[in-house]
Amino acid sequence: MNSIPAAPSYRWLFWFLATVGLACDQGSKYAIFSHLYNGGEGGRVELWPGCFDIAVARFRPTVDEGDDVFHWLRTLGGCERRPHVNEGALFGLGQGKNLMFGGVSVLAALFIVGWSTREAARRDWFLCVALGLILAGTLGNLYDRIVFEGVRDFFHWYKWYDWPVFNVADICLVTGAALLLLEAFFRQPNEPAPVSAAKP
Repeated sequence: MNSIPAAPSYRWLFWFLATVGLACDQGSKYAIFSHLYNGGEGGRVELWPGCFDIAVARFRPTVDEGDDVFHWLRTLGGCERRPHVNEGALFGLGQGKNLMFGGVSVLAALFIVGWSTREAARRDWFLCVALGLILAGTLGNLYDRIVFEGVRDFFHWYKWYDWPVFNVADICLVTGAALLLLEAFFRQPNEPAPVSAAKP
């Protein structure tokens, strides 16, 4: 009796993308907000003149006093003042509901990790890519909600439409969600591999 090897697991890809996406999100936020701190005045760098730039708004007027456990994380990179943050969701919706969106992010992250453990999910590389990107974006913005009490945004697209400012985590979320839609409507589900085949 010859056994047919089972389909490979792509859960490593899920965790790889989640880790790299989270690192890119937080690395870009700390680097850009530190570079454009300018004594708390913020700043702007044109990436594509007339279309797209990096913009950091003026920081809050009061210096972070270090009265809680997250003080050193907020001032990492030499920023003594807290940045202005988005206390809502994607596209600035639901302002002032940071705690609620933080709770939703925790539940979403737990759901995604649980989904990635399912047999059909871990054998589907495309789905693992989508879920990994969504987890990266979820964790990146959740970190901001916990440490900064809101999300740090800096990308600004204003060609044809003045788009709300966004970040790397948002890009991961939107890309992952788009891949999930493609998975749902256009891709055929993986056929389960037979466990064994008898040879006469």
